[in-house]
Amino acid sequence: MKLPPLISAFVFLMFASASADEAKSFGEQRSASGIRHSFLICGKYTAIVGESGRIEWESQGGSRDGFVLPNGNVLFSQGNRAREVTRDGREIWSYALSKENKELGTALRLESGNTLVVERGVNPQLIEVTAGGEIAARVVLQPETDNIHLQTRMARKLPNGNYLVPHLLAFAVKEYAPDGGVVKTFRSDLEELGGRKAEVWPFTAIRLANGNTLVTLTHGNRVVEFDAGGKVVWLLDNAKVGGRLADPCGAQRLENGNTVICSYGQRNPEKPKLFEVTREGEVVWEFFHPDATAHEVHVLTTNGSAEGAMK
Repeated sequence: MKLPPLISAFVFLMFASASADEAKSFGEQRSASGIRHSFLICGKYTAIVGESGRIEWESQGGSRDGFVLPNGNVLFSQGNRAREVTRDGREIWSYALSKENKELGTALRLESGNTLVVERGVNPQLIEVTAGGEIAARVVLQPETDNIHLQTRMARKLPNGNYLVPHLLAFAVKEYAPDGGVVKTFRSDLEELGGRKAEVWPFTAIRLANGNTLVTLTHGNRVVEFDAGGKVVWLLDNAKVGGRLADPCGAQRLENGNTVICSYGQRNPEKPKLFEVTREGEVVWEFFHPDATAHEVHVLTTNGSAEGAMK
């Protein structure tokens, strides 16, 4: 039976209020200066956490990479599929891993409307997929290893049309041209970073507005910024942040120059799963949760403003 408009509106508001009241708290944000973030966390849980600390959206199951799109939908990689899901849980786009490969990691919506995904396996490759599911671009990757799980991690497309791809066991972030040629390499096995013995495996690489490249170095517990020539111009390690780095995977540079970092391997309940650090190494915000893991993060707002939370 169809309800009259006024009654229908009342019922909608009643259920909306109930849903808001029943929203689950998720972890704890701490900041001496009062910083509050809303963010998408990808890892054991896939959820948007509001500045209030309550879940605003969630998807059952873990995820590897993800972003909240301008239309409010969420794009994330989950179960070897890239998925776009509305806030009410409807899947409106997806791409499944090629049959010959084993793992799908990156899921990134490009300005063209295509979606960038990276596949690991016997044919490691970077693919751009159209909204209609067609392959618009394909780049064969050079991970320098047969260890499928450690071939690559989170790739990003650059404004010049090239792609930044971290290769863990190659100890290198390679910049690929669309034709598959490697035009630049950022080495993570530098002596000043501990060399290969420190297992400074590159995980997420982000080209910054200043032209430098921010890279998380998992296992080696470092986050580094390289200039265009591959020289280290900023380095964060556990000596500077009191042991908070534990397998740093995702990261995001905020417009104020601070960096939000995922400590994916953090199991110490006294230490955060996410934290924000200044250029000088001061920790100004932390997120604690008893059993969540932070693989990637997308900060959406800070103290009610979306400005400064660009990824």
